[in-house]
Order: sequence, then structure tokens, then C-alpha cells
Amino acid sequence: MRGELPDWRGVRILVAGDLILDRFVYGTVRRISPEAPIPVVEVASERALPGGAANVAHNIAALGGGVTLVGAMGDDSGGRQFREVLAGVGLSTDALVEIPGRPTTVKTRIVAHHQQVVRVDREVKDPLDERARQRVLASIERALPGCAALVVSDYAKGLFDPASLAAIGEMAKTAGIPYVVDPKPSHFPYPGATILTPNRAEAEGLCGHAFLVEQAGAVAEALFSRTDWAAILFTVGEEGMVLAQRGGDVEHIPARVREVYDVTGAGDTVVAVLSLAMASGVPLPEAAHMANAAAGVVVGKMGTATCNPEELSRALADDLP
Repeated sequence: MRGELPDWRGVRILVAGDLILDRFVYGTVRRISPEAPIPVVEVASERALPGGAANVAHNIAALGGGVTLVGAMGDDSGGRQFREVLAGVGLSTDALVEIPGRPTTVKTRIVAHHQQVVRVDREVKDPLDERARQRVLASIERALPGCAALVVSDYAKGLFDPASLAAIGEMAKTAGIPYVVDPKPSHFPYPGATILTPNRAEAEGLCGHAFLVEQAGAVAEALFSRTDWAAILFTVGEEGMVLAQRGGDVEHIPARVREVYDVTGAGDTVVAVLSLAMASGVPLPEAAHMANAAAGVVVGKMGTATCNPEELSRALADDLP
């Protein structure tokens, strides 16, 4: 199994979700501010990267897949920079919906000596108005033909509401393609989803109590009884992942042991690999192992990162006995 990747050229994924511009400011700390007990960061460099749903799309493209990105952004300076960033990594902005007067979500991370010092967020999380919501749904519907899987990357920044998620679920069902959701508990139950990829905090929000790996099967059964999902892939950091399939086995996939520099965006990489693998007909357990290996690659990098096919192939080969 591992070490062999499908040829993902020609496999197109539709990614719909909250768009985030990830800005990173890098510097050094040599003194504490005389104004307050805080470090003074002397800036050495800055960069901007696709974040949120755009990071999922970036990961898919980095792995050789085709991708169409749908989301909402502002008509502001952040939005203009966001378009430039997407163009810089080869991602089309044709399916994006610009909302006049709504700010583009921007997260600025101040990093010194490989450690985040502080993060500054600029965002409005109010739900889209009805006209904007319909524009987003229309963009998804136009883009869906020719796509082999649909991803919803939900960061709870206002793009989705129960009505839009019900409509998206119907679109995926009609298209007959895998529908992968990176969820937020506030938008439960994501009707029509094939698989959800909650992290520990999201799993706890979905089940209403502390999440323990050894209880993952019971948690999954309780969630399956309330939904039409086919599977859940719990991502639990240093404890790895747990794959639960409706009416099937529960498999614990240990985390790959390596030095962790930054977990930013690792969940996006998981969703990207999982959706590409499922769209290519890879069995779900194998797809989950691929996603776990890719997550192990990106946490070894600083900032919002991607995993390329060569890195993923090496990581999968390392898992061979």
C-alpha cells in the first residue's frame, strides 16, 4: 500500500469554505519592552500564504490535483493581497465571491525564534446576507460538474449556515461524489457528508463531553445515530487519528513520530489528501493512512505548509515494516 501514490493529475476537487489570508512576520527578540513586560520583536521578514479553505486548495494543487476554490472575501486591501497570493501559487480566483463592505479575514502571526509570540486577527464572523449566500451557492453549483469530490472547509467565519449546508449536501448527493467536511460543532449535522474530520476540540463539541481515544467507537456510534455520515476521521494530535466507519471497524492510526515545529494548517492537509485519495477510488482506511503521513510532513515545517508528492511518498515508505 504505502509508498505508492495514485496519479492525481486530472482529478479535480471543489473546495468551498472560509477564506483566510495568513500573514507571518518573522523576527528576533533581544530585549523586553520598557513600556510593558512584553518582548520586542525586531522584524526580519514577512510573507503571506493562503489560509483556511485556501490552504486546503493549495495542498491539493501541491499534490498534483486540480482544484476549484469557492468562498467569500472582501473588496479591501486584504482581499487584493489575497488574490495576489492565490495567483502566486497558481490557484484561480474565478469562483470566488467578493462581498462589498465585508472585510477579508486576515490572521497575522508574529514569530520569533521559531515560536509564535502573538496572533492578531482581523475578521467579521457575522453570517452572510441572503443575497451573498445565494451567490456562493450558485458559484458552488456552477463549479461542481467535472469535480470528483466536494470539500467543505468550515472555519465558522460566516460563510455557512444550516440552509446553505443542507443545499450543499444535496448537491453532493446529486453529483454522487465523496463529500468531505472539516467541521465546526456549531454547524452540526452537515447532512449528506461522506466523512467528517474533527480535531479533538471539535469532537468534544460534537459529542458534548471530553473525547478519549479509547471511547472513539462509542462517540462515533452516537454521532452516526443522529446523522447520515458514512465515516468519521478523528484527528487527535500526538495520539494520531481514529477512523470509524458506519457499521464497520474502528481503527487507531498512531501519529508519525517526528519533531513538531508548527501545527498550523495540518488539518487542512489531512482534508486535502483524504479528498484526493477518496476521489481516486482509494479505500478509506488507506486514504486515512495517507492523510496521517501527510500531516506528519507538514507539522515539521514552519507556518501554513503543504506536502508535495515526493515528500508524501517518502513518508509512506517510512511506514513500511
